[in-house]
Amino acid sequence: MNIKRIFSVILRQYFLYKSNPIRLISMFLWPFLTILQWGFLTKYLASLSEEGFSFITVILGAVIIYEFMTRIINGIMITFLEDVWSKNFLNIFSSPIKIEEYLLGLVLSSIIMGVINFFVISLVSSLFFRYNILNFGFILWILLLNLFLFGVGLGFFITAVIFRLGPAAEWIGWPLPFILSVISGVFYPISTLPKLLQSIAKIFPTTYIFETMRGIVLKNIEFRYVFYNINLSFVLSTIFLIINYLFFMKIYKQNLVSGAIAKFSAFE
Repeated sequence: MNIKRIFSVILRQYFLYKSNPIRLISMFLWPFLTILQWGFLTKYLASLSEEGFSFITVILGAVIIYEFMTRIINGIMITFLEDVWSKNFLNIFSSPIKIEEYLLGLVLSSIIMGVINFFVISLVSSLFFRYNILNFGFILWILLLNLFLFGVGLGFFITAVIFRLGPAAEWIGWPLPFILSVISGVFYPISTLPKLLQSIAKIFPTTYIFETMRGIVLKNIEFRYVFYNINLSFVLSTIFLIINYLFFMKIYKQNLVSGAIAKFSAFE
């Protein structure tokens, strides 16, 4: 792999944001509004709840790490879509860059977006609602690592679907994080879901991540289950990442053979 070619993917994103600062607003606006909405909602619920129980500690932490995962997914998808929208994708591969280098560039771009957003919304939650997610300590970074691996895998899956079905398929990618939040029990225990959805939820590593975080906050989970859930979510996230990487590579090679990659060119 060539570091310069990988860095060129990141550099392209930098120049895109530099040339159009409005993109930065869209990058930060939705997470900012999300944290405000949930923060004020949890303050209202806290006023109705029993003294000593804090909705903020239960919900805001989940919102912050969920937004981190969403930024990782969108970071990969949007960086890819920028080339699709501009019909520049084929031009990229007329250069010496390899598909593996391009994908790694997408991942590194998503890391930058995810980390920046994480600290911004963490700062907002601290300033407005006096909630410091960093109090979770070392376990927070383990949970974020697992979410990162899963987010990259889901990002690969979405880009593969778009690559296979064409640019119009981008609308499949936007609602997926929301659907995932419903199934994974981001804001509530999966025990509240119907039995069928509970069975489906157990397939996803996000379920174990958010259940663990909620259990730590509510202090109703034993350490051995924390250890089990973290390791299981790591294994599932890694498997999910590998499968979807191979899925993307398969679609890419099929498009090369069939010539379907031409639909991403500037000339149709």
